[in-house]
Amino acid sequence: MAVQSWQESLRAAKKTSLLQEGRRKVHYLFTDGKEMAEEYDMKTCELLVRKWRQKSTLGASGLWQVEVGEPAPSAAGSLDTEHIKESNSNPIFMRKDTKASFQWRVRNLPYPKDVYSVTVDQNERCCTIRTSNKKYYKKFNIPDLDRMKLPLDSSALKCSHSNNTLIVTYQKPTEVLAVEEELQKELKKMKASSDGDVDCKTQ
Repeated sequence: MAVQSWQESLRAAKKTSLLQEGRRKVHYLFTDGKEMAEEYDMKTCELLVRKWRQKSTLGASGLWQVEVGEPAPSAAGSLDTEHIKESNSNPIFMRKDTKASFQWRVRNLPYPKDVYSVTVDQNERCCTIRTSNKKYYKKFNIPDLDRMKLPLDSSALKCSHSNNTLIVTYQKPTEVLAVEEELQKELKKMKASSDGDVDCKTQ
């Protein structure tokens, strides 16, 4: 899906908007049946949540897959959750964007900053986090760039570490910023059911 066709599919999607608890919640239904739900901070217009779902081959709605925001808690089903749950000390990987950057945070990584390296693999279209002490390894892609068929640029990538959290930042290319700006204009024009509207501040 190229830049233009992703923009076109966003325009063509059936969108409904709800203003609630300081968030603009937008639901998209695409022509291919996929659904996307986003939540924006109404004061800053920053994206807080993005998740996707699509129907199964039998037409049932699938589970939501979180792309941006806190990962969904893993359901333990009927098992006794008191005894079976993930250790609080396990690394937690999540994406939390800013206006100018895609950003990922890995919590519970206590090692010093010089242990980490973050690289771009152009062939596999992914980024990789490695630690020289072999304690953590993670490959992840950037769906926004995949949707728009944009190349990955290693110079856009940087990382920092504080409070046991590794923060990986990738500067958004101008094409992504342009699409996001156009979408925000469209969302602001939409009628939304609300419990009080607050306009996004213009940059």
